[in-house]
Amino acid sequence: MLTWSSTATLMGTVADRDWLIPPGYGLWVPGGIPHAGAVLHAGEMLTITFAADRCPITWTGPTCFTVGSLLGEIITYLHDLALDDQTRPAAETLMFQLLTPLPAHHIHITLPTDPRARAVAEQLIAHPDDQRELTAWADHVHASVRTLSRLFRAETGLTFAAWRAQVRIRAAVPLLAQGLPVSATARAVGYRKPSAFIATFRRVTGQTPGTYLPHLR
Repeated sequence: MLTWSSTATLMGTVADRDWLIPPGYGLWVPGGIPHAGAVLHAGEMLTITFAADRCPITWTGPTCFTVGSLLGEIITYLHDLALDDQTRPAAETLMFQLLTPLPAHHIHITLPTDPRARAVAEQLIAHPDDQRELTAWADHVHASVRTLSRLFRAETGLTFAAWRAQVRIRAAVPLLAQGLPVSATARAVGYRKPSAFIATFRRVTGQTPGTYLPHLR
């Protein structure tokens, strides 16, 4: 099964692990693996299923990938196409060729379960450029700064600042993959200075943002 989010923010639960699927990302789930899903923020998304005996993808577990403009067009085409359409085999072949798994260092976002921390997390996932700091968020969800800080550390394993950095960097990856310049991507995910964005990107992924730009691949 292939799920692609173009504008929605989704949560897939596969093999007892939560997979965040923000806009611009997709998730591949091999056959025979129990799974469930939920919509965190409404938007457009597509799901296509394929017969396991006719699928060349050999990924043994759930796998994330980014969706560029061409791949997105093909997924949309297949989603709307009749199963017996004569052009389907060729379109599927091209789609399979374009599916590229994200690197092993791909960023997994853990969401807190407490309703107060969860509300903050979902807002930041939907709007990674939100500049509000922990004090403002604590007021927003009617919690103390100490409580909210403790919840993020206990339920995600990260400080609030480190968790937000991961969310921002993950949001940046599909923008870079679509060819958006580093400086514009930095602004889009909440960094006023490109240098701060580059430093954080390197710290989180081990690579520079330029690695993800299409012309450098």
